Amino acid sequence: MKSYRKELWFDVKKRREFIHITPQVEACLKESGIQEGLCLVNAMHITASVFINDNESGLHADFERWLEELAPEKPYSRYAHNGFEDNGDAHLKRTVMGREVVVAVTDGKLDFGPWEAIFYGEFDGKRRKRLLIKIIGE
Repeated sequence: MKSYRKELWFDVKKRREFIHITPQVEACLKESGIQEGLCLVNAMHITASVFINDNESGLHADFERWLEELAPEKPYSRYAHNGFEDNGDAHLKRTVMGREVVVAVTDGKLDFGPWEAIFYGEFDGKRRKRLLIKIIGE
């Protein structure tokens, strides 16, 4: 069995942002040479998420609105976590959206269903962030 590991870094410009990362993950899979196995993609920050869904801007706007209704950023005093930091909402948003995804690798390709794509969701950005790709298989 082979193992491949790579970190991807992003300069996140806004506090909250969804970044389509399927092309980067596919490039890592090709680089790995693995034809059959599993691909793990996980956020390396407690205020970020990796998830699979449709690459459709209306849906992403819906996520943004829904998450903000669930855990509004302000008032900062709403969250016991907020003291030195003001990101209590970001921790809750990450919990809802999940930490990682695992995708089957079949014939050297990510084995997706229709319309599936991988996204990095950042909820406390405006700085450099990273994620981990780990691929295992043959």
